[in-house]
Amino acid sequence: MKFGIAGNPEKTELPGVVEKLVQRFKKDGVDYVLHEGIAGVIKKKLSKSISSGAQVVTNRDLGKSCDILISLGGDGTILRLARLVAERRTPILGVNLGKLGFLAEVSTEELDVCLTEILKKRYTIEERMMLEGTANGSKTVYYALNDIVVDKAGSLRVMDIETYVNEDYLATFTGDGLIVSTPTGSTAYALANGGPIVIPSNTAFVISPICPHTLTIRPVVVPDHCTIRLKIPSAPSKVHLTADGQQETLLSPPIEVLVKKAPFSTRLVKRRNTSYYDLLRRKLHWGRDIRQHSEE
Repeated sequence: MKFGIAGNPEKTELPGVVEKLVQRFKKDGVDYVLHEGIAGVIKKKLSKSISSGAQVVTNRDLGKSCDILISLGGDGTILRLARLVAERRTPILGVNLGKLGFLAEVSTEELDVCLTEILKKRYTIEERMMLEGTANGSKTVYYALNDIVVDKAGSLRVMDIETYVNEDYLATFTGDGLIVSTPTGSTAYALANGGPIVIPSNTAFVISPICPHTLTIRPVVVPDHCTIRLKIPSAPSKVHLTADGQQETLLSPPIEVLVKKAPFSTRLVKRRNTSYYDLLRRKLHWGRDIRQHSEE
């Protein structure tokens, strides 16, 4: 088994975690590669005995160069790496160097034990649906694990978004914009916007209007085999299109955005004997008296 090591070079903990990983791999005779995005930072901060001989791979080759990719950072790092390796079906093990870390499977303290489990093949792979978005018939394709968002840019005025599910007219949403999220993304921007939590095994999209002008408007859950069509004939300014908050562009009306299920999915490495419900309780502090915690 060959591991890939990638991450967020802005995380101060990154070099130390990589050093421990490389020491472990060299001790156990495990093959590994370093992503070019962190290689420069790592080689400057690690001893030559640790960094020498490491194979460095590019964005294009990352997915095919390893059997499991270790993502060191937060959820944003996983979202970025998913776009690089999902098409190659390379599983990602998320290691949380950030704060909340909904997608990251383990902490740095748990990493060594988790690696032992993986090397003994005691783990599972969870498929997570992704989105594919296009705008105005352009050849540029936006892929997202969490969400694709259309919102207004540079104006405080609301805009109208005509929304269709396949060829069926749903509604014209008047407000600041609209989020189309996967079940994975239901705990991200969509949740902050008042949307429901959707268990990742569900095959559905969530359509969530942002600050709708009509109080009766609510998020809508639709099957994942549908194509969502968003039409914006006019707007007070340019329109902002983003995928996972990372890929973005500004568009001038009239605009038509198509969002559908991507032809590939993100594969996440999961430890056995844990469930998504455990994750929700732990990350969202369900059942915990925050009043007592604040007094400590």
